[in-house]
Amino acid sequence: MKNITNIQGTFQLHNGVQMPYLGLGVYQSNNDQEVVDAVQWALEAGYRHVDTASIYKNEEGVGRAMRNSSTPREDIFVVSKVWNNDQGYESTLKAFDESLKKLQLEYLDLYLIHWPVQGIYKETWSALEKLYKEKRVRAIGVSNFMQHHLEDLMKTASIVPMVNQMEFHPYLVQQSLIDFCNQHQIQYEAWSPFMQGKIFNTAVLDDLAKKYNKSVAHIILRWNLQKGVITIPKSSNQERIISNSDVFDFELSIDDIQFIDALDSNQRIGPDPDNFNF
Repeated sequence: MKNITNIQGTFQLHNGVQMPYLGLGVYQSNNDQEVVDAVQWALEAGYRHVDTASIYKNEEGVGRAMRNSSTPREDIFVVSKVWNNDQGYESTLKAFDESLKKLQLEYLDLYLIHWPVQGIYKETWSALEKLYKEKRVRAIGVSNFMQHHLEDLMKTASIVPMVNQMEFHPYLVQQSLIDFCNQHQIQYEAWSPFMQGKIFNTAVLDDLAKKYNKSVAHIILRWNLQKGVITIPKSSNQERIISNSDVFDFELSIDDIQFIDALDSNQRIGPDPDNFNF
């Protein structure tokens, strides 16, 4: 198991960059005071990783929160993603510039291809490689790429993706994909670790929460981290943002990790990476 010690702890990407393993997701946070407050609260609570995307339409707010914060820019790991309509070589370079402009930053820490748009994601990846070689981004990766997408991309890529951000929660573990990523030193990352809140409507983890005297959210996030998966729970609620970071004073047993793994039923709440039309 990787060493998981505190909110500013990191996992090392294959190019040596340290990526904080707990971050704040800002999907569906409005590009006004809502996202500004969420990011500022997270930074105040000790988070050092913020995950946005051009399609979230809140990059300006994320940038504003960072500028208003006393946390130095170089201490914050900022992630954004190129949206499907912007994929392709030149259009990706343009989209990257647009994201930087909205964030008012000089570089990104991680830039991802948001979805594997068939027939075009290799061109998009070439653009990301160019940005990486020009040191405009510290790491590059993908999101929602299944094993066959990764294998296809790696046939022509000169750089193996550093990260694969996937829907990941107790009902969608995809262990064989995690194993493939680990084998190729592609850091696995979870989006929607709480199934957009649906996991809280089940009682399946209540006993574990009682056993460790923690919340179900804490159990899930700790499970993510102990599996070596970076996680970015989304919230715009100050209490929950602070509470989500309270996962460093306990450790799940191997049996309890295996119990959660066994809940896997290949149940998606988001789109299927093999069958999406946007």
